[in-house]
Amino acid sequence: MTAPPQHDFNNDIVKETAHRPWPMPQAAWVMTQTWHDLLFAHWPVSADALRDRVPASFPIDCFDRQAWLGIVPFYMTNVAPRFVPALSLMSSFPELNVRTYVAVDGKPGVYFFSLDAANPVAVGAARTLLGLPYFTASMDFDVRDGYVHYASRRTSSGPSAEFVARYRSTGPVEPPVPGTLEYFLTERYCLYAVDHGNRPYRLDIHHPRWPLQPAEAEIRINTMAGTAGLRLPSMAPLLHFAKRQDMVAWRPERILIP
Repeated sequence: MTAPPQHDFNNDIVKETAHRPWPMPQAAWVMTQTWHDLLFAHWPVSADALRDRVPASFPIDCFDRQAWLGIVPFYMTNVAPRFVPALSLMSSFPELNVRTYVAVDGKPGVYFFSLDAANPVAVGAARTLLGLPYFTASMDFDVRDGYVHYASRRTSSGPSAEFVARYRSTGPVEPPVPGTLEYFLTERYCLYAVDHGNRPYRLDIHHPRWPLQPAEAEIRINTMAGTAGLRLPSMAPLLHFAKRQDMVAWRPERILIP
């Protein structure tokens, strides 16, 4: 497994705020992460199908009346609480997300159907503290021959889920433009979830504009959506690549929904 370097977090990202759709929270942020060699693979899906799988408190967010499902493999480093040094054994591992898009009070965010990771401690902490649907997986990540080679097989109890692909960027960096589909799918500064008491919350994040690049991918195995009870259309996904993104996150905040 080829792991990207650690201990190089860009603390200056908190000074880049002009691109944000709403101001950063006034409270202090509490965690860092750096995302490497990330693939956005998106498919158009039925909003009605998503509605059955997303808590009713979260309205489905659509682009031109079309809902989307994303599968996002990447590698994380610098996963650590604020003021705590990132330790290689705990703070560096692959992750794979299955996600869609919701919006509450005019704030568009991400809703996760699943988050697979190769770090059992991180999985347990996220499930316990945040109620997020994290699962432990056996994962392999390698960058060679100009491609990211990625393989994930869920090892947690329950239905199996697997993803095997290779992917790469195919063009220059082009940050997404407001109003475009690329912007809708990527420029989101919070996640929404429900806690163990089924109470909705928002967790704010911050990062620079996404350094998106066009991408190509050869996806050999992909059962991630099916495990979430969803079916992907028989068409090629919309693909984008990002070499690196640094982010900070805040504590979750309970939200009241009429």
